[in-house]
Amino acid sequence: MSPPTSPVIVWFRQDLRIKDNPALSAAAESGRPVIPVFILDDESPGKWKAGGASRWWLHHSLTSLASDLKALGAPMVLRSGHSASALDQLVKESGAGAVFWNRCYEPHARERDEDIKSSLKARNIDVQSFNASLLAEPWTVKNKSGDPFRVFSPFWRSVRSELDPGTPLEAPSSLKAPDAALPSENLGDWGLLPTQPDWAKGFEPVWTPGEAGARDRLIGFFDHGARHYAGGRDRPDKPYTSALSPHLHFGEISPRQIFAAIQLVRDEIGEKNAEKFLSEIGWREFSVNLLFHFPHFPERNYQDKFDNFPWIDNQAALKAWQTGQTGYPIVDAGMRELWTTGWMHNRVRMIVASFLIKHLLIDWREGEKWFWDTLVDADLANNSASWQWVAGSGADAAPYFRIFNPITQGEKFDPDGDYVRKWVPEIARLPNKYLNQPWEAGPLILKEAGIELGKTYPEPIVDHKAARDRALMAFQSLKDAA
Repeated sequence: MSPPTSPVIVWFRQDLRIKDNPALSAAAESGRPVIPVFILDDESPGKWKAGGASRWWLHHSLTSLASDLKALGAPMVLRSGHSASALDQLVKESGAGAVFWNRCYEPHARERDEDIKSSLKARNIDVQSFNASLLAEPWTVKNKSGDPFRVFSPFWRSVRSELDPGTPLEAPSSLKAPDAALPSENLGDWGLLPTQPDWAKGFEPVWTPGEAGARDRLIGFFDHGARHYAGGRDRPDKPYTSALSPHLHFGEISPRQIFAAIQLVRDEIGEKNAEKFLSEIGWREFSVNLLFHFPHFPERNYQDKFDNFPWIDNQAALKAWQTGQTGYPIVDAGMRELWTTGWMHNRVRMIVASFLIKHLLIDWREGEKWFWDTLVDADLANNSASWQWVAGSGADAAPYFRIFNPITQGEKFDPDGDYVRKWVPEIARLPNKYLNQPWEAGPLILKEAGIELGKTYPEPIVDHKAARDRALMAFQSLKDAA
């Protein structure tokens, strides 16, 4: 076995924080020198390597984490390449006797970690892994038959009835660094930030990646939006959601920290709001649960009958959707918000996803792929589960015949038009009556608003009623073939 004075490597992945970090705390408590490392591995994930928006976030999050670790006394080591090879090299260079990490749950990550654990243990390297990102790990939540849950409500009731995540861990007071500094790559050389063009320039006013940014975001939510959450979370025109999703994905804050914080403010924000917000954390857990037990979720229909769905390959329509030029203002507002900020309000995510899948009959995987590249909170479990939910092909999915009307959705959830006017300014002068259906405004009203349909703002690329009828016929074809 390795000598008790040999260093411990702490392999950071989706846990970019120092508080409530079990792997880091265990390494600190061992009394050994600690080597924090992050490996940029674009090989192991295959097609699911981090997208452009995620890479922007990662750059800034690593900058924040490196500063925090340096303050504790253990500089971060950056390496790139295949994770197994990079870890092997670091073990050889440092003489490390242990490698600690916090668990990931994506299929490729689980396979990678199992292989690495076996290889290290075969060489008498101590390997320890911990839960840092879930309230309940997938193998601990089963129904009465011992099978994984396929429906959210009983899943969350089961988790909630036994939930006792404990007290979050404090950050280590200090870390002991190895005697000799280890070579580290330069973060700037990784090219994570876009340059030509800098399409992420709209991200910086909105986001502060890193552990401090996550903490400030949570405090801000409790101070403002949380009191309105249960009744107002569907309003994209109001700041009532937490926008914690990218911080959670990158592990800058843990669900255990959020759970503990909510217990402190329950009376202040109201029980209904507290429980509704916790249930949304529960949906994140449910998505991970689905991906763990059904590892092909991101690529395959959960319900096999959708394998024969008559999708349409329409690149022009896909491009119009991606660029916010569909002619349906609430859809276009959402897609432009996404491109500008790397994020989109959850209600609008459902609206734009339904439009792509059901109005345009474009395969849900095209939307999943676009979100994967453009969302700062792109998460394999959440992204795939949510797209399949809207498509009707997933577990506990919305029925396929639930087709969002983009006109009435805009009117209901953006009643004053503030959201649409912000992101689709070319139609901002329209009266509310026509804001979600500009084509219904007469020539004089359009002229007064400075709009020329087809030139300053597009005509609708599909007719809502005709598209709805077509979608229902497509779904009926699956039932007829069954």
